[in-house]
Amino acid sequence: MAGYDDRDGLIWLDGKLVDWRDANVHVLTHALHYASSVFEGERAYGGRIFKSREHSERLRASAEMLDFEIPWSVDQIEEAKARVLEANGLSDAYVRAVAWRGAGEDMGVASARNPVQVAIAAWEWGAYYGDAKMKGAKLDIARWKRPSPDTIPVHAKAAGLYMICTMSKHEAEAKGCSDALFMDYRGYVAEATGANIFFVKDGEVHTPRPDCFLNGITRQTVIGMLQDRQIKVHERHIMPEEMEGFEQCWLTGTAAEVTPVGQIGPYSFEVGQLTRDIAEGYDKLVRA
Repeated sequence: MAGYDDRDGLIWLDGKLVDWRDANVHVLTHALHYASSVFEGERAYGGRIFKSREHSERLRASAEMLDFEIPWSVDQIEEAKARVLEANGLSDAYVRAVAWRGAGEDMGVASARNPVQVAIAAWEWGAYYGDAKMKGAKLDIARWKRPSPDTIPVHAKAAGLYMICTMSKHEAEAKGCSDALFMDYRGYVAEATGANIFFVKDGEVHTPRPDCFLNGITRQTVIGMLQDRQIKVHERHIMPEEMEGFEQCWLTGTAAEVTPVGQIGPYSFEVGQLTRDIAEGYDKLVRA
């Protein structure tokens, strides 16, 4: 597979479809230096992006949290995503929308005079964790912690929040793991580097309260699925040592979809029936 900068196809950039290799920015783009960037990861199934509008709305909301306004409405972003899928002949695909402060009159921390740019790309992408979808992912425990809400806009899907995610995933992969699990600034279980987490005990589900990290769209979808099945869901603070008593575990995210977890550090989990049922139910839902 060619690098992401050297592929055939078209990318929507600031209102126009441009050749994939020409979708470039200047080296003095503000986002490159100061992380003034927000993005969305979405999946299309059978030509339809699951929860597409919710993603577009969150993209604009994330930008507002970073003190900039995207110069395209939700309807215009929706139209652009559809154009990208059609122009590239894609039906099942991953869609990436990104907005950032570009190069302009300002080149310091302040950047109010710089233009805001938007791009949308799409490509074919298989299972995020490979064969972990069947046998269960193995997770490391990250040495970094998710930050406090009074230090950074934790509910924005912002590029800067992923710096420790990249570092933690690299460390995890070096240990033979698929991903890493974060604790939050208080020591509670939080999330993986790009996915929310769920646990099962005695037929009930426990998931960390998203008060200092992103309340994922897939997370919300899965909670709704569980409630529809009359399964009790506890959204609460979870201490790390509680993982010893949980029987099953899974991750949720647009890229991860619903992925079983077999091990987190010293803790082991079975890929049980409820995990399989939710994974299969989610697959059916997104293709309905």
